[in-house]
Amino acid sequence: MRPTIAPAPRRGLQPGPVPSFSVIIAAYQAAGFVANAAASALEQTAPAHEVIVCDDGSTDDIEGALGPYLDRITLLRREHAGEGAAKTAAAFAASSEFVALLDADDRYMPERLEAMGELAAARPDLDIITTDAYLEVDGRPLRRCYEEDKVFEVTDQRRALLEHDFIFGAAAVRRSRLVEIGGFDEAIVSGTDWDCWIRLVFSGSMVGLVDQPLYRYHMHENAMSSDKLLTSRGQLQTAEKAARTLDLTPSERALVQRLLTERRAAAELERARTALLDGTPDARRGHGLPTRVKAALGAAAPGTMGRLLNARQRRTWVTATGARVERRPDEQT
Repeated sequence: MRPTIAPAPRRGLQPGPVPSFSVIIAAYQAAGFVANAAASALEQTAPAHEVIVCDDGSTDDIEGALGPYLDRITLLRREHAGEGAAKTAAAFAASSEFVALLDADDRYMPERLEAMGELAAARPDLDIITTDAYLEVDGRPLRRCYEEDKVFEVTDQRRALLEHDFIFGAAAVRRSRLVEIGGFDEAIVSGTDWDCWIRLVFSGSMVGLVDQPLYRYHMHENAMSSDKLLTSRGQLQTAEKAARTLDLTPSERALVQRLLTERRAAAELERARTALLDGTPDARRGHGLPTRVKAALGAAAPGTMGRLLNARQRRTWVTATGARVERRPDEQT
């Protein structure tokens, strides 16, 4: 048995059989790399029951890219409606006990489904199972997902999820539970996973981790999740939805109100930062920014601040996980 982290099992729990897994891949403009993702799902030591790719209205040739695998996968097509809608369509079309998420530009390590199946059999009370991952840039590992600054929580998963998304997103989810909550929310512009985990955990699900890096998470500057403005908007939407819809204890509601304040400030700060980079003349007018940020922005002309920020962006960029990556010298132009 591989090392695992999970909440204490429910009383009297007995191990069960290894469940079946459907790997689902939401793909948009992914013809250049989706074949590698599909291949990694098909090359598992414990084979998937099925691999489903949902083409979310792409204009590139995803079918052609997947040509060598079309007899071994299911390819769905739909009009472009976003990541959440594509994941839901693929999950609802699946026929396994668990649906295992795989981003179109990432890869599974060969033993990932085997490892998640072992944990699911040992702990049939878990509805969400994930693994650690290697975070990579240009094929170069930067770190593991779970290190000192990101900890997998077990004590109070409800409260922990309101504070931050501690679940590595390419998880396997019990399909019946995902259908029960209505799938992923396509109205959330970025980071639909966090909202989904919150709804599952607050309706009784528990989450477990295989504590081995069995996923290769590719980070690149042009990825949707690297758009900090879009990411901050999605996080604010998730926090607002949690405050509006969840049955919260008084302490949880206080935590959500704090989260709302932080997410609104972060979204406004990112809007102002983007405006400064774009040279927008009224970039200093944002309401809701922390006082120190307002003072800093107000002390300099937007044009000057924009040039400073652009200079910094030429040297480095920030990944979806918050890590800052130095550009190669030939990229600093």
